[in-house]
Amino acid sequence: MKKLTILGSTGSIGSQTLDVVRQHPGDFEITALTAGCNVDKMVQQIREFHPVYAVMKDEKTARLLQERLNESEMTRILSGMDGFCYVSTLDEVDVVVASMVGMIGLKPVIQAIRAGKDIALANKETLVTAGHIIIPLAKEKNVRLLPVDSEHSAIFQCLQGQPEKKIEKIYLTASGGPFRHSSPDELKQVTVEQALAHPNWSMGPKITTDSATMINKGLEMIEAKWLFSVDLDQIHVLIQPQSVIHSMVEYQDGAVLAQLGTPDMRLPIQYALTFPERTTADFGRLDFKVCHSLTFEQPDEKTFRNLGLAYEAMRQGGNMPCILNAANEVAVAAFLQGRLSFTGMSDLIEKTMQQVDFLKKPTLEDYMETDRLTREIARKNVSPKIPPL
Repeated sequence: MKKLTILGSTGSIGSQTLDVVRQHPGDFEITALTAGCNVDKMVQQIREFHPVYAVMKDEKTARLLQERLNESEMTRILSGMDGFCYVSTLDEVDVVVASMVGMIGLKPVIQAIRAGKDIALANKETLVTAGHIIIPLAKEKNVRLLPVDSEHSAIFQCLQGQPEKKIEKIYLTASGGPFRHSSPDELKQVTVEQALAHPNWSMGPKITTDSATMINKGLEMIEAKWLFSVDLDQIHVLIQPQSVIHSMVEYQDGAVLAQLGTPDMRLPIQYALTFPERTTADFGRLDFKVCHSLTFEQPDEKTFRNLGLAYEAMRQGGNMPCILNAANEVAVAAFLQGRLSFTGMSDLIEKTMQQVDFLKKPTLEDYMETDRLTREIARKNVSPKIPPL
C-alpha cells in the first residue's frame, strides 16, 4: 500500500486524486492533506480519509479547521510553509502529489525530493521556474518525477520501453480552448465567464484561464524541456480540438507514438500513482464509434501572444521563465477579479518581462527573489489594490 501526501487536496487535481484513491482503497492510504483556505472541503476530506496530518496555509485558517473538528478526530492540524514542507518529508510517505497551484508549491517539492520521495507532479511552476535545480537534485536523490499533466503523462507513456536519445520531436497537443477561432478584436471583449467555460476539460479557474490564453501550453513546453531532456526546437505545439490525442512522440525513424484517451484528469493521475503498473479504472472509455475524426491545427501566435512570450522566455532561460510565470499569476488573478481585460494579460506579462532584471544562472534564492520582485512590479502595473499572491 502506497502512503500519500497530497499538496493541494481541495483543488481540482487534489480532489480528483482522492477520486482515484476512492476507487482503490486497498492500494493507497492518505497520510497528509494540505490546502489553502477551503476549510469546509478539508473537513469533509478529513472525515472521509482520516489523514494523520492536515495543513492549512496560515494559523488563522488552521484554527478555524481545528474548531470544526470533533475531539474524536485525531488528525493533527499544522499551518504554513513549515507545515507543507514537514508533511512532504515524512518517513512513512511514499509519494507526494504536488498539485498546489503556483509558486507556493516549489519549496515543499524541493524538500520532498531531498527526502527521497517520488513526486506525482502536477505543479507546473516547479520545473518552469527552477528546472535546472530540480532535475539534477532528483537524479542525485534517485527520485522519480511522475508527470500528472495529461500532456506530459502522454509523452511519458509513449517513452516507456523506447530510447529517449532517439526522440526527434515531441508534439504537445492543446484543445485550443474556447477562443481558438476568435480574432484579436473579439478576444478584447472576452468575459471571465466565457474564459472559464472550457469546451472539454474540467479544471480550476487558474488553469482554465491559462488554457484560454494558451500560456498553459507555453509553460508545458518549458516543463517538457526539463522532464524529457529535449531542446526547444524539438518541441512543437499542435491544436487537437477533440482532446483525444494528449501528446505524441516522433522518433528518428519517423515512427510516431501517440497516447489517446478521454479528457479525464483521473487517468494520468492514476498512472502516476500506480506506475509502473496499470490498474483497472472505472472511468469513461474512448468510444471510437462516436469519435469519427481527429483533426489538427497550428496555433496562431499573433492571436495567442502568451504562447510566443513563453517561447521567448524559454529561449532566454535563466530566471526569465520564473518572471513569465509570476507575471502570469498576477495577470490571471487580476483578470478573474475583473481588473484586467483578457488581452490585457498578455500586455501585463510582456511589460513585466521587460522590467525585471535578467539573471543567467540564478540560485534558488535568486528564484525566490525574482518571484517576489516580479509580483511586486506586475501588481503595480495593474493596480496598487491587487492583493499579494
